[in-house]
Amino acid sequence: MQISLDFYRILGVPTRATPEQLQQAFEDRLQQLPRQEYSSAAIATRKQLLEEAFVVLADPEKRKAYDQSWTEDPETESPPEAKPPQTLEIVDGKLAGVLLLLQEVGDYQQILDLGANYLQRPIDLNRVPTQAGTSEEDVILAMALANLELGRDQWQQSQFEAAAGSLQAGLDLLTQEQHFPDVQADIRSDLYKLRPYRILELLNGSEPEAEARSKGLSLLQSMLDDRDGIDGNQDDQSGLSVNDFLRFIQQLREYLTVSEQQELFEREATRPSAVASYLAVYALIARGVSSGKPELVERA
Repeated sequence: MQISLDFYRILGVPTRATPEQLQQAFEDRLQQLPRQEYSSAAIATRKQLLEEAFVVLADPEKRKAYDQSWTEDPETESPPEAKPPQTLEIVDGKLAGVLLLLQEVGDYQQILDLGANYLQRPIDLNRVPTQAGTSEEDVILAMALANLELGRDQWQQSQFEAAAGSLQAGLDLLTQEQHFPDVQADIRSDLYKLRPYRILELLNGSEPEAEARSKGLSLLQSMLDDRDGIDGNQDDQSGLSVNDFLRFIQQLREYLTVSEQQELFEREATRPSAVASYLAVYALIARGVSSGKPELVERA
């Protein structure tokens, strides 16, 4: 299997790194241990790949030959960064270690692609499994963590729905196989905290679509149910206090139509909720006046 990964990326150093920088990077990477959920075989393979990269790059002659191998013409003296990406040939038994290294350099999409291909491979019944081989559990864990980190990156870029999709994909991988409950808990925690951002994004589109609005309102209702109402004090795991959530609702009103506000706040007022009753009155008056329906004002 050929993957786009070179020795410099494995060690996390620039192609012009000095011997001292290589030594320091190698020692730092050895001390940087992966998550404990990975198998000992995956962790050992990662260490083996780090050592292999260091042995080549720390030797001037081997490094020169390696740099020249990045081009078809060994006489070309162009720097490595100006040459085509180097590829690494790996066997299935080393895949888990490679996935760990790809995670450390932030190449999450390549992890997902390699992992998906591995999980879809045909099973060779004539091949005896070994303890040193790549396990499906390691691959699934690497893919789930890649989705987790990808989702967090998208969150930082304010791509909230895309972030939710990545996080949910990672959670689905783990729940389907019933693996790694601690990682599942991490992803669920992010999904809960992401809900307010998703609601604002779905309801604040420049060209609102019915499906997006329906999804946003559904997420909002889920939060309200978890909190036991607008002014409820149950934990919805969003991290918002009662006052924070009231400010969130006030902000959200700008993106709700008058009819959506009326329906939402009248429903919430039945919990009962003083805040929802207050907001329902305002929505009824606004709708009654704007649409010329005095019965709504009387209802308010």
